[in-house]
Amino acid sequence: MGTSVPTAPDATANLADVLPSCLVALGAADDAWLRSAGLEARITLRPARSAIVVLVDGLGAGALSARTGHARWLASGKKKLRSGFPTTTAAALSTLTTGRSPGTHGVVGYSGWNPDTGKVMNLLSGWDDEVPADWFLVRTLFSEAPALGVDPVVVGPARYRSSGMTANVLGGARYVSADSIAQRVDAALAETASGRSLVYLYVPELDSIGHKHGWQSDRWTAALELLDGELARLERALSGDVGVVVTADHGVLDVPDHANIALDPLLLTDVVGVAGDPRCRQLTVAPGTDVRGLVGAFRARYGKKAHVASRDEAIAAGWFGPVSDAVVPRIGDIVLVARGSWAFNDDRSLRDGEQPKRMIGQHGAMTDDETLVPLRLAGAFAD
Repeated sequence: MGTSVPTAPDATANLADVLPSCLVALGAADDAWLRSAGLEARITLRPARSAIVVLVDGLGAGALSARTGHARWLASGKKKLRSGFPTTTAAALSTLTTGRSPGTHGVVGYSGWNPDTGKVMNLLSGWDDEVPADWFLVRTLFSEAPALGVDPVVVGPARYRSSGMTANVLGGARYVSADSIAQRVDAALAETASGRSLVYLYVPELDSIGHKHGWQSDRWTAALELLDGELARLERALSGDVGVVVTADHGVLDVPDHANIALDPLLLTDVVGVAGDPRCRQLTVAPGTDVRGLVGAFRARYGKKAHVASRDEAIAAGWFGPVSDAVVPRIGDIVLVARGSWAFNDDRSLRDGEQPKRMIGQHGAMTDDETLVPLRLAGAFAD
């Protein structure tokens, strides 16, 4: 097509490495097991009896670096991790819990195209009524853990306990409900007081505040300060043989009003499904559409505001990691990835005079603000 697309780094540790690396550190897995399972453990961790993995939804390394004075404990760790692509919660958490790429586990975005029904499904909140029972294509590492002698535990808000996403993406773990960050820290400490456990502690607060108010808001900073204090308390109260990994599923950037673009309706004439996030659109087109020509039209229209790739180009560039045959038709025929702070919205359903609702904090694309997340090691894992 004459225009190249960026390639994804394939030799860099990312979210897929976190749980396998913890299992190795707990003495539950070795190189032979990793090879047989097709997994990698590229994060070197000291030996430990149990591990706590704290996943802070929406905490980018760049945002943390800009707020070091408000998060001294978190910021004292200098390591970073790549989250993977797309930088959206449904895909990233699935990568974390399976140790595999979106192209393998099948959750390719915030929402995705179902080739069997010809509809776009919400892959974050739609597991109870939209997503087919066999959509998730691999077992979680929580499901594998008991056979390795490890007790898998998820600590999170009660509202997520019985959700379809929890049953699939966190499947195999025992769920412990704890609504405040402090209560979750206490629960994680209790679960690692004895035995050999792998505890996943989920922190959704920063992401929800960031979407509504932006990461540069006072509310986001206050939530970061509270989290930082609780994680410092977690480290102080740990048993000496318990390791802690703190990371995030993705970062976030604030999108100004002028950077929220309504997609040109003429370019969407042959598009039958608009999936993904505003910063990572996946467009499925009607059979017979000239995909090559439409990719060129999108490139001409949006220029340096976006990377535009056909599905074949995105797969060849490694954007979704290794892609299985079953996952190929779930990816849009055209993938539109925002550059800078732009976002692409489908406003065709708005009534005349209706003002669209936009999020301030957004993610999904490939910028460093979105892909680079902290990797803070503590307890038995401390450097």
